[in-house]
Amino acid sequence: MSIDLAYKLLLGFALGVLTLLALACLVRCIRGPRISDRVLAINQIGTLTVIMVALTVLLLGEGYLADIALVYAMLSFLAVILLSKVYTGIYQERKHEEELMAEKAVKEEGEA
Repeated sequence: MSIDLAYKLLLGFALGVLTLLALACLVRCIRGPRISDRVLAINQIGTLTVIMVALTVLLLGEGYLADIALVYAMLSFLAVILLSKVYTGIYQERKHEEELMAEKAVKEEGEA
C-alpha cells in the first residue's frame, strides 16, 4: 500500500466524518429550540464547509479551490453577522413590546 493511497483514504474518511457533522448541525439548525442555537449551527456548517473544501484541495491538488474556500469563509462570516443583527433586532423588539404591555397593565390597574 502506497503512502498516496493511505492519504487519499484518510482524506476521504475525514470528508465523510465532516459531512456527518454538517448533517448533525443541519438537524440542530432545524430543531434548535432557540434562535441562537440556529445561528451557531449555521456558523458551524459554514466552518465545516470551508474545512471540507480545504481537504478537497489536498485530495485533488487543485490550488484554485483554496480561493473558493476563502471566499466562502468570508460569505459565511457575513451571513452570521447579518443573522446576529436580525436576532438582536428581534430580541429588542420583543423586549420593547413586553415593556409596553407592562406599562399598559399598570395603567389599567391604576384606573380600576
